[in-house]
Amino acid sequence: MKGKMSTNMGSIVIDRDVLAKYAGTAAMECIGIVGMASVNVKDGVARLLKKENAGRGVNLYVVNNKLKIELHIIVAYGVSIRAVAQNVLENVRYKIEEFTGLEIETINVIVEGVRIMDED
Repeated sequence: MKGKMSTNMGSIVIDRDVLAKYAGTAAMECIGIVGMASVNVKDGVARLLKKENAGRGVNLYVVNNKLKIELHIIVAYGVSIRAVAQNVLENVRYKIEEFTGLEIETINVIVEGVRIMDED
């Protein structure tokens, strides 16, 4: 499904994949996030996605022109999961609503794993 807005000059249609990538990138900007997770339903195993595949860790639904977003994330070991999840919620909501003009109905953050950050 696509997000659609009408203006006095015509319609704006945003593809679901664009919205998902935008939401995934906004989530990965947050401190404490190692990356987005791709979950293998068959095995139940979460896999860390690279930045260019951030949209694959997002399930996004458009219902009555409102977005329902589900973010699958991997957090860094030792951070407050609650604080990181709250930061992700606020950042994704702000960026999607501000830059696309679409309304968000719900955002769910699913923590799929914890990783120790490499200190190089």
